[in-house]
Amino acid sequence: METLWFIVISLMLAAYVVLDGFDFGAGILHLFVARTDAERRTVLGAIGPVWDGNEVWLISSGGVIVFAFPRAYAAGFSGFYLPLMMVLWLLILRGLSIEFRSKEESPLWRSLWDGLFFVSSTLMAIVLGAALGNLIRGVPLDQTGYFSGPLFTNFQLGPHPGVLDWYTVSVGVLALLVLTLHGALYLIWKTPGEVNRRSRVAANVLWPAVLAVGIAVTVMTQHVQPLIFHNLAARPWIWPLALLVPASLAAILFLLKQKRELPAFLASVVFIAMLLASTAAGAFPNILISTLAPAYTVTVFNGSSGALGLRLGVTIWSIAIVLAIGYFVYLFHSFRGKVDVETDPHGH
Repeated sequence: METLWFIVISLMLAAYVVLDGFDFGAGILHLFVARTDAERRTVLGAIGPVWDGNEVWLISSGGVIVFAFPRAYAAGFSGFYLPLMMVLWLLILRGLSIEFRSKEESPLWRSLWDGLFFVSSTLMAIVLGAALGNLIRGVPLDQTGYFSGPLFTNFQLGPHPGVLDWYTVSVGVLALLVLTLHGALYLIWKTPGEVNRRSRVAANVLWPAVLAVGIAVTVMTQHVQPLIFHNLAARPWIWPLALLVPASLAAILFLLKQKRELPAFLASVVFIAMLLASTAAGAFPNILISTLAPAYTVTVFNGSSGALGLRLGVTIWSIAIVLAIGYFVYLFHSFRGKVDVETDPHGH
């Protein structure tokens, strides 16, 4: 039952990164692919009906972690208090940028919110990547089950690292490139005209950057946390997940050249989902790896709720996830087709 809940949480977090990732990417790119006010309204219109709904997966994932793995929640949310506050403020800033931009027609007003939308989207992508880097590298959990530390020290690894070091920043840069590419593919699918053309140019530039930095971070991960690769080699059931990572990345380039817009975006969805799934499968059963001693690591077995609660939770979660999937299918079906800000402005 603990393994089932680990899979559930991994799937929900992957759903969040896939769904909110494309609107982070749109925010990062919009200053470059949209140069007029109408073009920037087109980018906002492309994410307008879905961006706030996508964040539901982050909130619900946090709730499920509280329920299924309270020890991991207590340690993680206390140790990462400062980065989590940064995430909260960045999400608020993004929401304000989207909602307030069109309240005034002043070019200065709109440029201000455009700039804040770009900065908050960029930092969110980097922070999400750095958070994943911390989970892979490990944190200074002690015998009490808690940890604390600065945002950064000397950017070096060690038993008491800061949240940001050379490895976690590298994972953050990879996340920035991956989500920007994901956003470019989404804008190619959802927008017409010049925004579509410039997004295609951006995707062609970003793809080799993702490949190069992805290979570099993979080599770094082998050095920083060899346990991941040991588990990948020892568990053949993970191999299809890991092999789908390069396969889907290659498919993105092929489909992009073929100008098959929706399949290229869906290949990006598979790429991100398999990247996260193979990482989670390699880390299993660890949730929070201790850099001080393996005995202090929080796993799915020593950090979970009671067996009765986990079994009852499956019933409640099953009903909720069916309703959530039904809502999102309806939402994206209603929002099908290219964006036309003249006939469907969504308030932007």
